[in-house]
Amino acid sequence: MQPSDKKLKELKILLDEAESKVAAAKRILFEQVYQEQAIGLEEGNLGHNGPNTIVEGVFDGEEMIDALGKKFPVPPNYASKSKLLPGDKLKLTIAPDGTFIFKQIGPVERKRIIGKLIETGGNYKVAVAGKKYNCLKASVTYYHAEAGDEVTIIIPKIGESDWAAIENCLGPKGTTSVSRKK
Repeated sequence: MQPSDKKLKELKILLDEAESKVAAAKRILFEQVYQEQAIGLEEGNLGHNGPNTIVEGVFDGEEMIDALGKKFPVPPNYASKSKLLPGDKLKLTIAPDGTFIFKQIGPVERKRIIGKLIETGGNYKVAVAGKKYNCLKASVTYYHAEAGDEVTIIIPKIGESDWAAIENCLGPKGTTSVSRKK
């Protein structure tokens, strides 16, 4: 093994550890935000509808925004798995113990297009015909996509959006195999 190979392996280990720590920090941050919102509910910032509090709103690409403009962060894994798009209507059920349960209740009309995945500073976008759509890192990691891959994305059929949901990874352009499970 050459010295440069050993250094590259060590660098990969360090990067994997850093990514793991960042993911843990984000999880703790989301838990803290949910806990603070639950405390706000107990103080009467949102009215109770029986044992649970029900809030409806619209997804903006990262958060649900209710009719009063209050923002509720949507877990990226849920948004990715559900392929949420800006404009989708959501219902949030907040249990008395502070548990948040999101449910999509009104999806916008959708269309599918193919674009190229790009990464800049840990953020992912899909470039299609000169436009760049933001996409969730949770979707990129779920599909084991990498910068440069072609991906199928879903965007709202009507109107403009800066966000897209990844539906599938087609792999590098010109390849037929998309299996990259690690």
